[in-house]
Amino acid sequence: MGVLGEALSLVVERHEVLRTVFGEVDGSPVQVVLPAEPVGVELVESGGGSLGERLAWARGVVGREVGRGFDLSVGPLVRLVVARLGVDDHVVVLTMHHIVTDAWSQGVVWGELSRAYGELIAGRVPVLAELPVQYGDFAVWQREWLSGSVLAEQWGYWEQRLAGVSGVLELPGDRPRLPVASFEGGACEWRIPADVVERARALAECENATLFMVLLAAFKVVLARYCGVEDVVVGSPVANRPRRELEGLVGFFINTLVLRTDVSGDPSFRALVGRVREGALGAFAHQDLPFEYLVERLQPERDLSR
Repeated sequence: MGVLGEALSLVVERHEVLRTVFGEVDGSPVQVVLPAEPVGVELVESGGGSLGERLAWARGVVGREVGRGFDLSVGPLVRLVVARLGVDDHVVVLTMHHIVTDAWSQGVVWGELSRAYGELIAGRVPVLAELPVQYGDFAVWQREWLSGSVLAEQWGYWEQRLAGVSGVLELPGDRPRLPVASFEGGACEWRIPADVVERARALAECENATLFMVLLAAFKVVLARYCGVEDVVVGSPVANRPRRELEGLVGFFINTLVLRTDVSGDPSFRALVGRVREGALGAFAHQDLPFEYLVERLQPERDLSR
């Protein structure tokens, strides 16, 4: 597993945020970039058995890795475990703390790890394009830029947009809501037929909207119907990488946008798509204000059950 560890070490050396730890000085959090060091890879082996038994064992390995905590003040905040099912059959488990990564970043890490590993296996020295900036540079730039008149304009938009918002959707449930959320919900997956997707794309093009806006409008129709409300508010993640030089960086860039839509007046679905489009474009244009800042300023009623 030496080659895989070497490849991961190259990626971690390349991205300062992957070797950053978060401590505390005089009651305030601080981040410290550690020097680049080799990253270990843990190899665990199954005890044999049928394919089904080995796969169940591998799922257990993944579950344990997901459940293992991180020490933010010591690190590392990225680890890699290889579960060997057979001579040529392995499961690679890469775990990173969310403070240093997001979904976009995972694609960056996997892409660079794959390229570096392939080059090393072939006996070549991996060559990756030099990073123009690091995540710390972005953090400093954001803090300096998001101040003064820029901050006032961003906050002014959201203050007006979210005036009087409750943000609570009372979905009908088949059992009482727990006083403290357990986060033990499940997930349902289904496929939208291709012809429905194409009709949705055609509608989006006709209304000068995106497929996301059309699907969001449909989702809000369902929420409005089941919750019996005319003011529908949902949160949606946004990549928040407005500059090209940020696209190849690893780090926590993602932000949450509050998307509010007035569905009153029995509008046609096309009209509703227009309302969603207007609200989404406004939110995207003001996506730089951190969601945490909104919560701090708006001081909404907090509820541990949600």
